[in-house]
Amino acid sequence: MATATRQGRSSRVTGSDLADVLRMPTSTWTDALADYTTQMRAAGRSPGTIRLHRHYLHHVERYVRRPYAARTGDLTRALAVPHWSPETRKSARGAVASFYRWAYLNGHVEADPSLGVPSVSVPAGQPRPTPETVLLRALDLADGRLRLMLLLAAFAGLRCAEIAQVHSRDLVGSTLYVHGKGGKVRTVPLVLDELVHAIRRADGHLFPGRVDGHLAAGTVTTMLSDGLPDGWTGHTLRHRFATRAYAGTRDLLAVGALLGHSRPETTKRYVLMPDDALRAAVLAAAAA
Repeated sequence: MATATRQGRSSRVTGSDLADVLRMPTSTWTDALADYTTQMRAAGRSPGTIRLHRHYLHHVERYVRRPYAARTGDLTRALAVPHWSPETRKSARGAVASFYRWAYLNGHVEADPSLGVPSVSVPAGQPRPTPETVLLRALDLADGRLRLMLLLAAFAGLRCAEIAQVHSRDLVGSTLYVHGKGGKVRTVPLVLDELVHAIRRADGHLFPGRVDGHLAAGTVTTMLSDGLPDGWTGHTLRHRFATRAYAGTRDLLAVGALLGHSRPETTKRYVLMPDDALRAAVLAAAAA
């Protein structure tokens, strides 16, 4: 039987103590992320989702040396980044919860430490469509590549990550097959000949880069923000698309389908109600 001495005192290490030591989680983040990535690929998660999960888990690595030794407090501190928006914090929490749920189901941890991490409440967003004057000015000043990004966001409603992935093979006639969140694919008819011709001529990715052959989503986000006045972004261009599309159709479900939303409640946060609709409602109430 082994004996250990600490501060001049002899203490006996029992067999059960040794078993506890041997059971201590010793896997590295490199090994854990490799196994988790394999699981995500097997589950059909999109490359973008996999990159996002790995990004947030690499952030957690700064607070947790061994992935399977994490405690709830460690994860809570990792997610308490002061400058993160509620949306970013919620996305990070989702990635962390998914990883530790997988770790628990596969026997890597005896209990899921993410269960005690506080949930994140995201305030309901208000529609903020980019004004037409701002968009037209940006288009006038944009070079060819930035101009195409602006058009895809404002006139087709694509997210920055979706713009980054546009490929000539995804264009059938004038319909673009858009690779959205979670690997979901939707179709968006393109009404601007300029976009159709540019994608067709690309003979590959419209915006070549080093992330699976195309630009990173973050690069597109930065370029759009830099190409617009302060306060306007690629996301507000999607709000512009949603607002204009709804004003012309009054069909919230169609607008949601074009944006890649699964719930109309989400689409409502993108649509600024047209003035004529509000005025008609007030007049109807007055007539009653």
